[in-house]
Amino acid sequence: RSLEVLFYHLTESTLDEALPPLVEKCLERGWRVGIQTASEERRDALDIRLWTFRDDAFVPHGTDREPHAAEQPVLLTTNAANPNRATVRFLVEGAAPAGLEGYDRAVFLFDGHDTMQLDAAREHWKAMKAAGHDVTYWQQGPDRRWQKKA
Repeated sequence: RSLEVLFYHLTESTLDEALPPLVEKCLERGWRVGIQTASEERRDALDIRLWTFRDDAFVPHGTDREPHAAEQPVLLTTNAANPNRATVRFLVEGAAPAGLEGYDRAVFLFDGHDTMQLDAAREHWKAMKAAGHDVTYWQQGPDRRWQKKA
């Protein structure tokens, strides 16, 4: 089966602002989620962010350094393992996908103001296209809404 791969080019908001609503949408659809970061510092910052991003809501989640990772609906990790059997994989800050077998969807979120993340996204785009995946590219408009560009 082909993997649906989405590239989200952040231009108007930060990762901390954009990620929680996207993860919420996945949970509303009954999907389990893995979020892969490039560093432990970013993983730990997102761990806090997902509890506090709104006064009236939080995203139920855990990290790969805690017990019961397999039971988490959303798991923050720094590696390619998938202990919670997620079907959606978010890759942020240029985190590299090691293997995406078993996933239905992969989502790359990258900061349009960060040259290293842009370069990584271009390489990931080429690799995902070459692998024959169903790849789409989304960019934020001035209103922060996502617009499909490719």
